[in-house]
Amino acid sequence: MSSLDIDDFTDLIERPDGGVRRDAEARRERQVVPPGSLGRLDELGEWLAAAQSAVPVRPIERPRVVLFAGDHGIAELGVSARAAGSASNLVRDILDGGRPVSVLARRLGVPVRVVDMALDCDPGSLPEDVVRHRVRRGSGRIDIEDALTAEEAEAAFRAGMAVADEEADSGTDLVVLGDVSVGGTTAAGVLVAALCGTDASVVTGRGGLAIDDLAWMRKCAAIRDALRRARPVLGDQLQLLATVGGADLTAITGFLLQSAVRKMPVLLDGVVSAACALVAQRVAFRSPDWWLAAHSSGEPGQAKALDRMALEPLLTQGVTVGEGTGALLALPLVQAAAALAAELPERPDEAAAEPQGDTASRP
Repeated sequence: MSSLDIDDFTDLIERPDGGVRRDAEARRERQVVPPGSLGRLDELGEWLAAAQSAVPVRPIERPRVVLFAGDHGIAELGVSARAAGSASNLVRDILDGGRPVSVLARRLGVPVRVVDMALDCDPGSLPEDVVRHRVRRGSGRIDIEDALTAEEAEAAFRAGMAVADEEADSGTDLVVLGDVSVGGTTAAGVLVAALCGTDASVVTGRGGLAIDDLAWMRKCAAIRDALRRARPVLGDQLQLLATVGGADLTAITGFLLQSAVRKMPVLLDGVVSAACALVAQRVAFRSPDWWLAAHSSGEPGQAKALDRMALEPLLTQGVTVGEGTGALLALPLVQAAAALAAELPERPDEAAAEPQGDTASRP
């Protein structure tokens, strides 16, 4: 289908350093607070040490929110509470500081990067640094047509890789990954159902802005129809993304894989990033070792994907707004784990601390 051989990622992606993780575990055994008493924070600190190949672990000092944006033609069927083609409004609100992710990012001092892959708007209406990777204006209606051409799918995948390289080269030490889309959760549901071998009803959720029962039935039918088109191409992940994914989901998949190549940890947000992670896992089985599931959104497709990848969410707050908001909520938890792993003192040497003889018998 393409000159891009994504099978190369299998050899390019290594697991986080197991030897360093064992060193981190040994160091944790020596610290003043008993091992296990910090719960998952212990596990997080050891995971970070392995990902950084450093003991003690380095603090997370340059995190960044990266959001891939796009509109999906399937939204024309009324599967979303938002109007089809309106994702650009969300992007403008994020850039203007008026969305939840903007507020949290400001409070936490984390820069936000939005990457337009397929917004249905005039590219001149958005900043150049947002639109420069755009592949097309809106992705195709996946129940009756491909989301992308083969050439567009490769361009979107390579754009995601390029963004990962740009972030790694700039010193980003943890990515908070999310999406800004209308219709994106429907495409994500198709990917999850196809890769997990389940029916549409098992993965159909209510979306970021909750839909009513009639819209849910339309969404379920759309996922069912798109599944018929997805199943014949399951053996080729890039073709799968071209058929039922879309430019933003394809770029996220490329981003995740290249981030793993560059050993840059990623916090996954909701069902869209989880679905893309599931595709990436099918490409390179070691890649999920570089990701954390930030939170459970309550979307059934997300739960199915995370279970398949054996990723346990860090938080359960019922955040469905998307846009990286839930993932950003988990960032302080990861930073706290790094600080505790690095800064808790070790116990004094037992031999040195042991009393020298029986003081009662001394003259």
